[in-house]
Amino acid sequence: MAQFYFSQTSVTQEFHAPLSLFELHQQIREELEMAFPESYWVVAEISQVTPDRRKGHCYLNLVDKGNDARGAIQAQARATIWSSRFQMLGRYFEEKTGQPLKAGLKILFQAQVRFHELYGLSLDIVNIDANYTIGDLARQRQETLKRLEVEGLLTSNKELEMPLVPQRLAIVSSATAAGYQDFIHQLENNSYGYTFDTRLFPATVQGNEAPASIVKAMDLIARYSHLFDAIVIIRGGGSQTDLGCFDDYKVAAAIGNSPLPVITGIGHERDESTADIVAHTRQKTPTAVANFLLEKALAFETEIEGLFDSIHMFAGQQLRLSADKLERQSLKISNITNAYLQENREQLEHFSKSLLLKPKNFLENQKRQLLNAERLLQANTKDVLHLRGKELSELSVCVEGISQRWLHMKEQDLNKLVHCIETEAKDKHKRSQLSFVKCSDRLQYSAQKKLSTDSHRLDLLEMRIQANDPEKLLLRGYTLTLINGKIIKHIGQVKEGDVIETRLHDGSVHSLVVNKDENE
Repeated sequence: MAQFYFSQTSVTQEFHAPLSLFELHQQIREELEMAFPESYWVVAEISQVTPDRRKGHCYLNLVDKGNDARGAIQAQARATIWSSRFQMLGRYFEEKTGQPLKAGLKILFQAQVRFHELYGLSLDIVNIDANYTIGDLARQRQETLKRLEVEGLLTSNKELEMPLVPQRLAIVSSATAAGYQDFIHQLENNSYGYTFDTRLFPATVQGNEAPASIVKAMDLIARYSHLFDAIVIIRGGGSQTDLGCFDDYKVAAAIGNSPLPVITGIGHERDESTADIVAHTRQKTPTAVANFLLEKALAFETEIEGLFDSIHMFAGQQLRLSADKLERQSLKISNITNAYLQENREQLEHFSKSLLLKPKNFLENQKRQLLNAERLLQANTKDVLHLRGKELSELSVCVEGISQRWLHMKEQDLNKLVHCIETEAKDKHKRSQLSFVKCSDRLQYSAQKKLSTDSHRLDLLEMRIQANDPEKLLLRGYTLTLINGKIIKHIGQVKEGDVIETRLHDGSVHSLVVNKDENE
């Protein structure tokens, strides 16, 4: 193996005397001041902002990711906006862009290169072009909308069918947000007596952590989408600077992929966020969302009442038409029966008259014959006359008896015929009335059955809603345990020394945790 040896004399002859680190940094500072004597306009992305509340300075970490699709950092530097300039530049930037200097923004700034022996290289920012950031934000927004459109997420949530009466609501909001409290108060204290089943999925709705928090809540709701009718994303009041999370692509994509229609009530009227554009329905405020839900319930109730009135009116019309029809049929049958009876009565009278005339004519003929015979026999003896008179009397009695019996039989036949006709007419009239009664009963039964079925369905729905009322669960002996306004679901959320709140049906109890036992 080759070995190399350097003597001390050779090293001192070839190199200058060593510099201290401070001296080296001094030379670097002097060289940089000579190489960069002026200020320069630079484009960079803010990765961190640290304001100095006491002195009024603002410290920034800047990065340059270039055009790398993976977002790898190619360069980074520290920058400072001194208090004398930060008060002016910070206020100007926020007024122009609608948001303060924060991580994730791309800025165009004018800076001077500085090097400090102790702190190293840094940039002193003396000016910021807010128009560049506005254009970059607009470009990012357009890129986000274009990406959503290419992926089919821009209108996918709008294509979902909104239930006629969305009552089971999954709410994405902060539990302490004033907008959430206003929304719940508006729903629970409506003048119509409508009830809603609301469940809060807590999420941060402002700041850098907000997009991930909202997406996490949306993913959790998607797993239990069969339990809800719609999703409500609400935030409430706040400055325009706090609403940047609702332009985030991940939040918009979560709404576009949602299996349930999404209603937004973010609480700003001037601008429309990307989340508003992708959502099924956009309302201005949480209170407006509550009013929207109440109006849908009222419209449905009004429609149901209108259908009920239409059914009731139609049933009444059908009953009246059936009654009129039956009355006309009854009158027609009565007229036909009367005409038939009148016709047969005339025939009977004619027949009766003819029957009465025949015996009289027969008797008159017999009398004429007897008179003729009497004239012929006047010459005979008194015995013959007496005998003929006796025969004549017997014959007269016989004829009269036969005539009476024959007339009596014909009268009985006539009475039977009249009775049969009257009985038939009465039976037809009774059948007509019975058909009318059956038709009326059938219509009334159908209408009552339909009304009873709808009423029973509404009662079952009301019982189901009331069974899930949290107040009733508390009345049964159940309690809710909360810490810092959040419901405790496992023992790991509590530690010794915490103050917990236990809600009963008639009040609340606050307790101090002395110890806790965990199940193995």
